[in-house]
Amino acid sequence: MDAMTVVRYGVFALVALVAIAAFAAMAVQRRALNPFGRPARAIRDVTDPLIKPVERTLLRRGGNPQNAPWWLLGIAIVAGILIISAANWAWSTILTARYAANSGPRATVAFALNMAIWLLMLALMIRVIGSWLGAGRYTKWMRPFWVATEWMLAPLRRVLPALGPFDLSPLVAWFLLSLLRPVLIGLVM
Repeated sequence: MDAMTVVRYGVFALVALVAIAAFAAMAVQRRALNPFGRPARAIRDVTDPLIKPVERTLLRRGGNPQNAPWWLLGIAIVAGILIISAANWAWSTILTARYAANSGPRATVAFALNMAIWLLMLALMIRVIGSWLGAGRYTKWMRPFWVATEWMLAPLRRVLPALGPFDLSPLVAWFLLSLLRPVLIGLVM
């Protein structure tokens, strides 16, 4: 069994455990089980460390805390998908790097160039999504993405026509990087 299969089964098992905990908490919450009985107390002892932080967050944001088990299940599923995707990307990148290293210096340079462009495109995507969420250039976690992309977006912003509140420079930069990537890798190879 390879490493990715282990990761997939591990994530699936964790999501299944969270699903069981969420449904058990819902059973107690909806009084399908006697909330004062021994099984309900045991379920609350196990699930409260998972459910209570979600309930507090929902309360702060104006949501219904009774929906916390559903939110917990949704968060677990999305986190599982992200973990599997990240592990798959990391594994394929390691295999590609090993192949490039064994194929000679040109393949290694092409791999490094491909990874640099890919990371720049990822920084662009995170910057755009962060701006949709209200995180600006001075937000602590957004600052590295602004620094990584502003050198490319500032000249594009000066050239592109203004469209009111819409900034097309990240889209144009993404398009240019997509066109430039195979050209640069073709020159190296």
